[in-house]
Amino acid sequence: MTSSSKARLGPTSGERLRLPQRQGQPTGWLKWAIAVTASLGAMLVVIDTSIVNVALTDMQSSVGATISEIGWVVTGYAIANVIIIPLTAWLGDTFGKKRYFVFSLVGFVVASVLCGLAGSLSALIASRILQGLLGGGLLAKAQSILFETFPPSEQGIAQAAFGVGVIAGPAIGPTLGGYLTDTLGWRWIFFINVPVGVVAVLMALLFLPADELRPGRAMPRVDWWGIGLLAISLGSLQTFLEEGESDGWFESQFIVLLAVAASLGLLLFIWRELSARQPAVDLRVLRHRSLAVGSVYSAVVGMGLYGTIFVIPIFAQTVLHFTAQQTGLLIMPGALASAVMMVLMGKLSTQVDPRLLIATGSVFIALVMFDLAHINPGTGSEALFWPLLWRGVSVVMMFLPLSLATLGSLPKADIPAGSGFYNLTRQLGGSIGIALLATVLDRRHTFHRAVLSEHITIYDPQTQERLNALTGAMQSQGFDAATAHQQALSLLSQTLDGQAMMLAFEDLFWVVGLIFLVTLPLVLLLGKGSKGAAVGVH
Repeated sequence: MTSSSKARLGPTSGERLRLPQRQGQPTGWLKWAIAVTASLGAMLVVIDTSIVNVALTDMQSSVGATISEIGWVVTGYAIANVIIIPLTAWLGDTFGKKRYFVFSLVGFVVASVLCGLAGSLSALIASRILQGLLGGGLLAKAQSILFETFPPSEQGIAQAAFGVGVIAGPAIGPTLGGYLTDTLGWRWIFFINVPVGVVAVLMALLFLPADELRPGRAMPRVDWWGIGLLAISLGSLQTFLEEGESDGWFESQFIVLLAVAASLGLLLFIWRELSARQPAVDLRVLRHRSLAVGSVYSAVVGMGLYGTIFVIPIFAQTVLHFTAQQTGLLIMPGALASAVMMVLMGKLSTQVDPRLLIATGSVFIALVMFDLAHINPGTGSEALFWPLLWRGVSVVMMFLPLSLATLGSLPKADIPAGSGFYNLTRQLGGSIGIALLATVLDRRHTFHRAVLSEHITIYDPQTQERLNALTGAMQSQGFDAATAHQQALSLLSQTLDGQAMMLAFEDLFWVVGLIFLVTLPLVLLLGKGSKGAAVGVH
């Protein structure tokens, strides 16, 4: 039908629904339906990042894998996720934003089913890599969709809807995973994605704006060199971060090779993308100062978000001897506080300079870390309640305003590429944070154990008195003298380990707090990000 016949007959009901989407931003209930759809897709990806952590032991026995082998269930997903995120803008532009988002959702659900049905380690890892490749597009695309759907005055509450899933996901994942693993088995941590994913797919088909038809537009050339170099550099970097600590870092030739591949691949990737006419990743968007600075600070927030969530469960399970489900419940109040704070911050962030909120959140989380540095062997879940609650509040005070300050001032055409790069830095920040904190924890534990051991010798009267008491207690339980003595030495060693680990955790929390304070001046370089104009461009 020609355009003249359309004008003569008048628009159909379907055309009346699509017309506002082509002329401007959706209005009324439709834009909120789009927000829920985008956020649901992002939440699936974030939860699946951490939900498997508590089920690794069950998976290991089920598929007959070693500890290092089963770790690739987490590593493979993370590597695939990081590789695909920078490509989301190009994929959306090439195939259509709605098509790509729906394809990613459907693929993520199918990959989840394959993970649940996997009968071998290789099948499980391959399915997780596929899940990561398809899911990575949902995270960056969801935030991009929200920025393109809502006007600047409503970006705060829209990004709050997105942020609830991203912030609460790392905390909900272990809790949900522990419950499903204990009650139904580890395969259900993947099958649970099916009903949620189906709902998300149906909502995406119904509510997301149709892709604009651009007749006569040629399919852009595929930047295979850029994609290949991106996969090599980010894949090597992510593997380096994931496996470095367990392999002894640069003592391993494999880790050295990964470091060289990551460095060389990254340099060649940057050169290729800046010189290519149609790059797979548009690095030129970093000309916007707000995006460049915000992405750096996003890595710090990623460290605070994912790094501390990594540390707290280790503390709870190694020092407090919590089960996986108890550990999840310990983290849950902070996750709920984040969700509530996200809604409040959504309304406040458009009325207050986001830089002020980011700075306040950074100071608060540093104070929380310094408070956690005073933990002791008698610390229980009650003493951790308020620090973890304030941690949840503090992260939101940084996360949501930082998204607005980083992406809110970008021109609409640069938002997809900017969102992809911004989300990439947060994911990498989390990986770097986990690797850094794991190394600090291991090194400081070794240091403190060596220092404490200097004061515990068989010639020390207090040590001898303690050893005799423990030996007597073992003999009272029916052990002979030699066995009782060995048991007493073992208990003394365990006590020493526990004290050294406690001191290592104290050092670790000091490190995290200081990182937030040291990087605080970066906030001054951010834009206000509330006018929707292209400010902060070099």
